[in-house]
Amino acid sequence: MQDDVLLVHGGSPLEGEVRVKGAKNLVPKAMVAALLGEAPSRLRNVPEISDVRIVKGLLQLHGVAVRDGDEPGELLMDPTQVEQANVADIDAHAGSSRIPILLCGPLLHRLGRAFIPDLGGCMIGDRPIDFHLSVLREFGAVITKRPEGLYIEAPNGLEGAKVRLPFPSVGATEQVLLAAVRAEGTTELSNAAVEPEIIDLICVLQKMGAIISVTTDRVIRITGVAKLGGYDHRALPDRLEAASWACAALATHGDIYVRGARQLDMMTFLNVFRQVGGAFSIEDEGIRFWHPGGPLNAIALETDVHPGFQTDWQQPLVVALTQATGLSIVHETVYERRLGFTSALNQMGATIQLYSECLGGTPCRFGQRNFQHSAVISGPAKLHATDLDIPDLRAGFSYLIAALAAEGTSRVTGIDLIERGYEDFQAKLEALGARVELPMRVAESVA
Repeated sequence: MQDDVLLVHGGSPLEGEVRVKGAKNLVPKAMVAALLGEAPSRLRNVPEISDVRIVKGLLQLHGVAVRDGDEPGELLMDPTQVEQANVADIDAHAGSSRIPILLCGPLLHRLGRAFIPDLGGCMIGDRPIDFHLSVLREFGAVITKRPEGLYIEAPNGLEGAKVRLPFPSVGATEQVLLAAVRAEGTTELSNAAVEPEIIDLICVLQKMGAIISVTTDRVIRITGVAKLGGYDHRALPDRLEAASWACAALATHGDIYVRGARQLDMMTFLNVFRQVGGAFSIEDEGIRFWHPGGPLNAIALETDVHPGFQTDWQQPLVVALTQATGLSIVHETVYERRLGFTSALNQMGATIQLYSECLGGTPCRFGQRNFQHSAVISGPAKLHATDLDIPDLRAGFSYLIAALAAEGTSRVTGIDLIERGYEDFQAKLEALGARVELPMRVAESVA
């Protein structure tokens, strides 16, 4: 489709200001949490991204009244008339989103049953739903597999459980939180994820009346309550989008002020950005990122769960590292296939070699399993334009950065995937001086 393709004319620095709204990894989950309440909720700082539209539709299918508030980015959700949705409607609306699995706990509490269709999402590694299902079983859910999907029931309600995650998974932690807050008794979750978006979700649930404590050893304890109310919450800003714009400034020798970016959520990224040679200044309303001139520094980097270097920061930073002098090493420890996007960068002139060995000391689940999850990047590389097909959300934005840093015009296909997590990204690029356009416009101008 023509509207799924973007022509990117590279070779110019990005300069100017962009604004980031609420985090893509928090807002849809906070919307799901509204299902748990028996009173309306108000969520602010909501971005206009496709994940939000999908969850909005799923909530409406289940009888939740959803409408925009008076201020921009405000969403009002009234769950007082929750009802069972049609199976075919859920399947059609969910599409490739993985969000439906998180509706299970709230729907089991409100209706006693839930339906989950086949799930999609970015193909960056093994993201099985088996653990989600085993957690729900521990809470007392009964799961029946049928050709069209999974039917889940809780004939006796959900009961608290003692759960230990084999890895601090964000999705699994969210599943436990959303199931446990109205379960009978106490739940103890060990080895939990503690990303800022998880803490913000806990803040949302606490505002609704939940009792949740977080300790320093990744243990979360939830005391179930019989009822929850609504909430009024302003979503924390998207630190992952903010870092993407920072990397774009670095790769294109640009200067971008990211309004809404917060230092506290980005401290690990800011340290690495400075080590590479990027410059930044922190203000009350945001962070300015720029390339100060001169060569960039090669570094050794390992991704990790929070408070480590986030896996979602890795892909855009790799593009910037193609412009650093020397050999950079990146060890990806969270998603085993996240470095697959680098083959396209090599076609653009980068020199990136992938290895199945762990090129770093951080404990890794992928060693000796033949996953190419370490990269050696040799730079600086002169990038040239090419045709790019977007495989996943973060790789998609990274391809845009590479195309903007390259000489010539690149044709980028699959830009709909970027809309999952980047609000109005094309308009933001244009505001920064990027030369991007839809092929249709080019054809019209020629005609």
